[in-house]
Amino acid sequence: MSESRLLIITSGIMLFSMATFIFLERKFPYRKGLPFFREGIWVDFVWYSLFQNYILQIVIFDYIIQPLDHRFNLSRLHLVTDWPLVWQLLFFLVTHDLYIYWFHRWQHYSKILWRTHEAHHSNKQVDWIAGSRSHSLEIIINQTIEFAPIVLLGANPMIIPIKAAIDGVWGMYIHSNIDVRSGKLQYFINGPEMHQWHHADAREVFFANYSTKFAIWDWLFGTAYLPKHKPTKYGLYYDYPKDYFLQHLALVKKVDEDGLQKKSKFFKKYYNLRPAAMRWFRAGSGGEKSDPKTPQVIAEPHETGTPA
Repeated sequence: MSESRLLIITSGIMLFSMATFIFLERKFPYRKGLPFFREGIWVDFVWYSLFQNYILQIVIFDYIIQPLDHRFNLSRLHLVTDWPLVWQLLFFLVTHDLYIYWFHRWQHYSKILWRTHEAHHSNKQVDWIAGSRSHSLEIIINQTIEFAPIVLLGANPMIIPIKAAIDGVWGMYIHSNIDVRSGKLQYFINGPEMHQWHHADAREVFFANYSTKFAIWDWLFGTAYLPKHKPTKYGLYYDYPKDYFLQHLALVKKVDEDGLQKKSKFFKKYYNLRPAAMRWFRAGSGGEKSDPKTPQVIAEPHETGTPA
């Protein structure tokens, strides 16, 4: 199969999965009353999913991985080239997922690394697209460590789009607002049951449920948390910027958005482009209404402890 054909297939799988998760969220919601056009969806979809993903793909492959391979010529050793495609895929899936578990866990314990990860936890409403919100530095670190070995060890080039598609689908799945009941399978394969809790504003999960694809890491290393009830609040307990660029600036300095709007007319005009566009979309779609019998829970900042 040609790489171009494989890219078409994996892109189709991503689009189909996206439509499926959106439908299932409407049909079987984990948290009832969550609107489709929820707060932050513009930032998550436009800035993180489209803009950032496109730019960082170029940065990671063209300016980090390829120069590394050119400098050390490791891919010419063909260390895994002769392995069957399935074994190559499984090897990189498992090893990278184990790395992500430990790096993710480290981010929650390290005050420095937490600054690269807190944007990911800033959504007050978690759904299929919420997982795309990750600081660009976090993405550069994790995806370089993910894809560099695939190139440097001489793996089949098809592994990259296949694994990227699996990453994308799984990221949408574990963050999706779907009431999944996977039973004993949740001991091995991660899903929304545990990851929705990981994004909760609750003291007991500040240091729990770090797994991405394989939940077994949490159960093996004693960080699993899966109660019978559901969380009521999500996101950070403290104020965090809502703007994409200010979320990036927060890595080194947090800025008061309201204060900046008062000081800068330019920023105020830019900042209000997003809500104006969202009002236009809502008007065009007839509005997204919540179930009147199920009032939407809005998380308010409160002191519950520190995540780092």
